[in-house]
Amino acid sequence: MSPGSFFLLLLLLLLLSILGAPGLGDPGPLEDVVIDRYYIPKICLREAQMGDFIRYHYNGTFKDGKKFDSSYDRGATVAGVVGVGRLITGMDRGLQGMCVNERRHLIVPPHLGYGSIGVAGLIPPDATLYFDVVMLDIWNKKDKLQITTLARPLRCNRTVESSDFVRYHYNGTLLDGTPFDSSYSKNSTYDTYVGTGWLIKGMDQGLLGMCAGEKRSIIIPPFLAYGEKGYGSVIPPQASLVFSVLLVDFHNPKDGVSLEPLEVPEPCRRRAVSGDFVRYHYNGTLMDGTLFDSSYSRNHTYNTYIGKGYIIPGMDQGLQGVCVGERRRVVVPPHLAYGENGAGNKIPGSAVLIFDVHIIDFHNPEDPVEMETLYRPEGCNLTTRHRDFIRYHYNCSLLDGTKLFSSHDYEKPQEVTLGTNKVIEGLNRGLLDMCAGERRVLIVPPHLGHGESGARGVPGSAVLRFEVELISVEEGVPEGYLFIWHGEPPGGLYEQMDLNKDGEIPAEEFSTFIKTQVVEGKGRLMPGSDPDKVIADMFRNQDRNQDGRITPEELKLKSDEDQEKIHEEL
Repeated sequence: MSPGSFFLLLLLLLLLSILGAPGLGDPGPLEDVVIDRYYIPKICLREAQMGDFIRYHYNGTFKDGKKFDSSYDRGATVAGVVGVGRLITGMDRGLQGMCVNERRHLIVPPHLGYGSIGVAGLIPPDATLYFDVVMLDIWNKKDKLQITTLARPLRCNRTVESSDFVRYHYNGTLLDGTPFDSSYSKNSTYDTYVGTGWLIKGMDQGLLGMCAGEKRSIIIPPFLAYGEKGYGSVIPPQASLVFSVLLVDFHNPKDGVSLEPLEVPEPCRRRAVSGDFVRYHYNGTLMDGTLFDSSYSRNHTYNTYIGKGYIIPGMDQGLQGVCVGERRRVVVPPHLAYGENGAGNKIPGSAVLIFDVHIIDFHNPEDPVEMETLYRPEGCNLTTRHRDFIRYHYNCSLLDGTKLFSSHDYEKPQEVTLGTNKVIEGLNRGLLDMCAGERRVLIVPPHLGHGESGARGVPGSAVLRFEVELISVEEGVPEGYLFIWHGEPPGGLYEQMDLNKDGEIPAEEFSTFIKTQVVEGKGRLMPGSDPDKVIADMFRNQDRNQDGRITPEELKLKSDEDQEKIHEEL
């Protein structure tokens, strides 16, 4: 090389260095994605291909390690179709060929990333992107259910069909092995109908043809599982599911109740029918003889209506036609008992139940209150009605004479406004149409007393006996009223209330006027409450702007308010 040529070469190298061209040994800009498969699972059943739906996690950084994005930070995987242009070109290329659980480092040059434009505020122009990716799921719309039989009993007389009820154990994982659910951890089988839409489609299909005792592995693509929505926080959107299933048992839910009479008294004058109220003792066992409940252990009968759905359907059917004193065995299949959920920790889901019952008594809940008048004073012109305020004494007992309550144990009689749900309905009925001084005996059936649950000191379904004496009665006012006129309201009502004729009615004038009407017998207040408080409530209702005074425009009669559908007094 001549001296002149050498000088020109040096000048060219200097110029290139000034212009920022790569020096000797610099490979220059990347032409394609750089892929580093730094972890490859030993078993790779499938590689991501163009058009596959994939789900993955990633961290995205620049060359200096500064993070610009991360699916981990968002707490959600990324799902999409690979190789169809929905991702940046570099990511599209870098994800193809990955296995589930494979990990890759990807270096994406600018022209395969966001180019000379970048992403405002996030990725500068001409940025080389670095991705750390782990593949979690791969599937395709053409995929089908994958069923692998792991174990099958030698004897299989029947296999699962649509509409059968199955009980099975399972472990559920995502395709990458992440567990999301297990019946074993709940110490309970999963119980359900097959082919009726109660399961995801893939499991509905995957259980068909199984024998009791068979084990299967069932791989379900997302469109046969929970699809785009996923399920809660444990199954992400677009997740393939893997179930390891052990079928414990199955049956068809067409079985009915089985009845076995053990002892039927003679004669049997009446048999229980729907609508009767039955009191009975029972022992309840599972088919293997395990006792799950007993009324004897509680020293208390079980009391219920039959034929009204208050008890499990099997017992509703099984108690039909019983006699008082009869002993009967009732075998109830699970769909007529506690079904798939069972009850508490003693009755497993889908368990067949056996009840040995002893009928103590039954009656019909149509019975009214029985009333016996012991004494009624002559010349009784005023009798009690709904909304009247009364004072009365009473003794309450069970039919066997057990004393429950007595007003004589207190310093004053019982007080109540009739028809306000302050006493049991049977007592309320028995206190109607009474005169002051009258005495009665009332027999109140449980459906008009404290019902099947009873109350503190009152057994469930107990018939009650009351001895009542009416002490006094005050006429009440209709519901919604605090005061009523005995006749027509006086004309010029506002002017009469305005005692000092100053054009406004303060609380004192209002109170004085109302009390005067009561004293003169022109009207009455709601009984049983502090009169001053009742009048104060009336004033507040009329004082619409709450300025402490009633104006002519504010004052309205209750009858006028009712017409306007406004609930206020006077």
